Amino acid sequence: MEFLKRLKQFVLTKHFLKIIGLIALVYLVIVGGTILYLGVYTNHGEKIPVPNLIGQNVNSISQLLDEKGLKYEIVDQVYDPKLAEGTIVDQDPEKTEKSNIFVKVDRIIRLRVSKRTQLVEMPSLIDKSERFASTILKNRGLRLKVTYKNTPESHGAVLEQRFKGERIKEGTKIPVGSTILLVVGRYEGGIPVPVINLYGLTITEAQERLASIPGITFLPICQDCLTSADSLSARIGSQTPEFIEGAMMPSVGTVSATAVLNLPPLPVADPPE
Repeated sequence: MEFLKRLKQFVLTKHFLKIIGLIALVYLVIVGGTILYLGVYTNHGEKIPVPNLIGQNVNSISQLLDEKGLKYEIVDQVYDPKLAEGTIVDQDPEKTEKSNIFVKVDRIIRLRVSKRTQLVEMPSLIDKSERFASTILKNRGLRLKVTYKNTPESHGAVLEQRFKGERIKEGTKIPVGSTILLVVGRYEGGIPVPVINLYGLTITEAQERLASIPGITFLPICQDCLTSADSLSARIGSQTPEFIEGAMMPSVGTVSATAVLNLPPLPVADPPE
């Protein structure tokens, strides 16, 4: 009871009331100042109607938005060949008459505008056949021009892909209808084929073996052959092009061979020591 009595006496003193008043004043200053600052900072009570921008060209709206204190940002482009380049087709937020939305100064209006050029990604055609590459380009709406480079390797395959004179990488976006130049390998002598070893074969056996390559012309020579029997028994001792393991020759060409009646056996290599 004595504690409560003393507490009551302290509460009623001027010193205590002065502290309470000071606390209340500080509270009012902080809270009131914060509310006032937020009101100014957020433009409380400011209402700017959103104009209708749809159908206008994005290059002609700067003055209109500057007068209202608004900004714009292009967030997407939509392919539409019927509209002029840069025509606004959508906006966010929508015009106030439709959405009943008002904005404040410096609000960004997000726009979608039209474009008349549709872009596609360039595929990788390197090492693909000319026919396959042509199909891929046509499916993507691209045009094709082909030039050939003489090379014994990659016959019929794409060596380079170029756009406007420069090599173009896979994934690069280019307009639909663009012309792509393909550099295709072409071996003027035909597709390379392995040189067949004819040594020790009769002329007939050599002809049969070379028959598997339709473009090859076989030219046998046998100076020792005096009769048809000699021609049947003579065996090839040398040929042009010469057989070397892994050697290649054009698929369209001539193989010359010299046959003899008494063909010496091939020398046997000495075994390794």
